[in-house]
Amino acid sequence: QVQLVESGGGLVQAGGSLRLSCAVSGRTSSWYVTGWFRQAPGKEREFVAGIIWSSGVTRYADSAKGRFTISRDNAKNTVDLQMNTLKVEDTAVYYCAGSTGDISLLKDRYTDWGQGTQVTVSS
Repeated sequence: QVQLVESGGGLVQAGGSLRLSCAVSGRTSSWYVTGWFRQAPGKEREFVAGIIWSSGVTRYADSAKGRFTISRDNAKNTVDLQMNTLKVEDTAVYYCAGSTGDISLLKDRYTDWGQGTQVTVSS
């Protein structure tokens, strides 16, 4: 069974940076995909970025392009999300999620989920 544990959330001022990390255990498929989603109060959970473990191919939501970078460390079994130039609208609970195949933007395609980590960006 795959387990995902997020860390690295916190409070930061607008324009600042945060680095989230997702520790992945129990992964057996080489086609495993790890994605980052976020959910703000009163809004739907939305895709932020994803990466395929075997190839390193990445995909980003338009809101993340140019500001966020997703990366994986095969030795540590972690997937990080480096977030720069943070905006107030980036405030949300950020979730790490896992699936197999391609990097889907649809949350229902992901079968494994972490508990989430809060990111708050103040103005």
